[in-house]
Amino acid sequence: MNIFVLVKRTFDTEEKIVVNGGQIDEGGAEFIINPYDEYAIEEAIQVRDAQGGTVTVVTIGDEEAEKQLRTALAMGADSAVLINAEDLDDLDQFGAAHILAEYLKDKEADLILAGNVAIDGGSGQVGPRVADLLGINYVTTITNLDINGTDVTIVRDVEGDSETLTTSLPLLVTAQQGLNEPRYPSLPGIMKAKKKPLDELELDDLDIDEDDVEVKVETVEIYLPPQKAAGRVLQGELQDQVKELVNLLHTEAKVV
Repeated sequence: MNIFVLVKRTFDTEEKIVVNGGQIDEGGAEFIINPYDEYAIEEAIQVRDAQGGTVTVVTIGDEEAEKQLRTALAMGADSAVLINAEDLDDLDQFGAAHILAEYLKDKEADLILAGNVAIDGGSGQVGPRVADLLGINYVTTITNLDINGTDVTIVRDVEGDSETLTTSLPLLVTAQQGLNEPRYPSLPGIMKAKKKPLDELELDDLDIDEDDVEVKVETVEIYLPPQKAAGRVLQGELQDQVKELVNLLHTEAKVV
């Protein structure tokens, strides 16, 4: 089975985000594989081990993204591809989907996996857009995947409930939390990853027009949410606390 995983390099979720001059300050920040993409990588490895085939991880970025690709290889992926887009001033979901679809169009992929969302943008658009451009089926927010030949049974998350559906390969799915438990790279895996193929492509290697990567979304402003005020502890008898609480809800919170 020919399996591809779309991954993205994102801020470490434990990092404190700093905004300077209306831009996110990346100086000194740690970057990781987008956490939802880790579920996609793990599922791809499990499918390969059960069905046979190869797993290729693909990302768009600059040379700094090689670290995240090597991590995916250490987890168990067979090969990696970096599509170098450092010459682009900006890239939105529209452009990213066109680049990935152009790369994948002649790869005869049986299964493509991606994270449900990227934690830095949260749009969840790239995976479905890629599938649409390739003209293949896609299912989002999956929590279980069962493949039998070309027939696929999927359980997907639907706002606190679940939905079971059937479809067929070729297929693109996006991974939701709960699909599996991503493995940590082992020391042998890390050593093997150094020898696994990691290919780098330039945009000139793909049949991409400027219109295909023209940014369609304008970022108007980037800012951090206001700091929450400290909570207030009410004092006195319970009856007095209740009266004060009602008064505060009416005069300050203005919710009653």
